[in-house]
This record gives sequence, C-alpha cells and structure tokens, in this order.
Amino acid sequence: MRALIPTGDPRTLTEPGEVDAPAPRPDEALIKVTDFSLNRADFLLLNSPSSTYRPGIDAAGVVEEAASDGSGPTAGSRVVLHLPRGGAGAEYVAAAADRLAAIPDGVDSATASTLPLAGLVARRMLALAGPLQGRRILATGVGGGVGQLLIQLAVAEGAKITAVAADGQPTAHMAALGAEIALDIETIGGEPFDLVLESVGGELGSKAAYALRPGGQYVWFGQASGDPISLDFFRLLQGGTSLTLRHFVYSDSDSDSDGSRDAADMAALLALASRGKLRVEIGHRGDFSSAGPMLKEMSAGRLRGKAVVSIG
Repeated sequence: MRALIPTGDPRTLTEPGEVDAPAPRPDEALIKVTDFSLNRADFLLLNSPSSTYRPGIDAAGVVEEAASDGSGPTAGSRVVLHLPRGGAGAEYVAAAADRLAAIPDGVDSATASTLPLAGLVARRMLALAGPLQGRRILATGVGGGVGQLLIQLAVAEGAKITAVAADGQPTAHMAALGAEIALDIETIGGEPFDLVLESVGGELGSKAAYALRPGGQYVWFGQASGDPISLDFFRLLQGGTSLTLRHFVYSDSDSDSDGSRDAADMAALLALASRGKLRVEIGHRGDFSSAGPMLKEMSAGRLRGKAVVSIG
C-alpha cells in the first residue's frame, strides 16, 4: 500500500512509497484513511538523517474491518484517529478503539483529521487551570493549530484571553476567535493574569511570568524560539509574585500504550465542532506528494492554518 516514508534528506523529509499493509490485532479496526493532517511534531521527528519515523499522527477515514473482538466502531463508520507514534499517513492503518472516535454528521473528514493532537493539547492544558469563568489568561505563540483551538475553548468557558503576537505576525484570525491582541507584553494594561500559557521561550516567555498575579499558574508547553526561559527569583520576590510552574506534556497521564482518555476527549471535541462551537482553519490541502513541501513551510512558520493531505 502507499504511505509516506522518511527520505533521510532534510531537503525533502518524506515521500510516497510502498509499505506492507497493517495486520490488525483482535482489538484493532482496519481503517481506510481519507484525510490526515500534518503537525509540527511530524517535522521534528522526520528532521534527522537516521529517522525511521513515518508521518501522520492524526487522520480520518472509514472502518474497513471492525475489530474482531467486537470492540470499537462497526464497519462503514466514519472515524477520527490519533496515533502518537505516527504512521497515519497511509492508505490503511490499524487502530484500537481507545484511539478512535466516531465523526458526527455535520463534520467533514478533513476537519475531523485536524482536531486530535491540537485539540487534546488545548483541552488538557486548560483543564489544569480548573474553572475558567472570569479568569484572565495570557498566551504566547498561539497563532497556529493548537492556538486557534485553545482560544475558542477558553472563550467558550468564560475566560478572557490575551494573545501576545510578534510585530508583523497575522493576528486577525486570533481576534476573530475572541482573543485580545497584544504586540508588546510590557504595555498590557489591566489586572495581573491568573494563568499564563507559554510556548515561545526566551525573553518573551520570561517576561510572561512577571505578568502573573500572586499564586498564578504558568503552564509551559513549548519553546518555539529555541531559547530557554530565565526567571529572576528576586524580581519575583519584589513584585510579590509567587507562582506555580508546570512543564506540560499532553500525554502525561496517557502513555503511548494507553490512549484511554483519547477517545473520550476526541469525541468531546467533535461534538463541539458539530455544534459550530469549534472551528478549524484549513489553510493548505494537497496529496501525498505535497506533504514534504508543506512540512518545510510549516517549519519555517509560513503556514497559516492546518495542512491536510487527502488520499484519493
């Protein structure tokens, strides 16, 4: 069957090739993939000459054969799936019921394929903060796929979210989703923030900590700049700012072998999408041959919205 395979060449990263079709275990369904989305994690895992990683963490398709043990969706069901170890960029994949969720009417397969990883990160990160009604959130680096879902989920729960953007960065899509936009973190007015969601690192990530109220939460979920944050104990002390810092990994409570939360969380995200409460911007669509170039554009920060590959 056709699938994306690593090239070992950083100029191309991945290309279509032939691999063996999957042989499902008794608890796995065989899925005919119709669409899969690309994530930054795909680029990071492919960007090595010795990589054996096959891209595709999130996909949507149709159950070709239901699991022989009777678990999971029946044959013919439209499903979305999440495979943290990759491999969904293929004509067929095998997946257990705890990695699958039925796609409701009103949600197209391409949109469904963009939800799992970005949605799981956003949903689980916000869950750390507890009730969000009336709380002030400061977020950095939220112009992409995770960010657009995070903004919508936070606003839907009654939070007020301010997104810090670099000068020249597109911001209209974030504002349209309900975020206030700040181009300079040091000139943000109003009360201190209850929660910081930080994914840039460096100077910006460091300054974000000082915008917290005493006892606030700082959730660290990325380092897009490549530079670490640096916190000054005495500056925090002088400002009366105690904080809780959490290094966030979305799979903390779910190892790769245990996706028990994934199905329920994906179903909740799909339900919101079916009611028009969660929208995803798909900025780029293509076929197998377009995956490598799209990943390169993604790594350079030139892709707005999600990138989806459709399999004819």
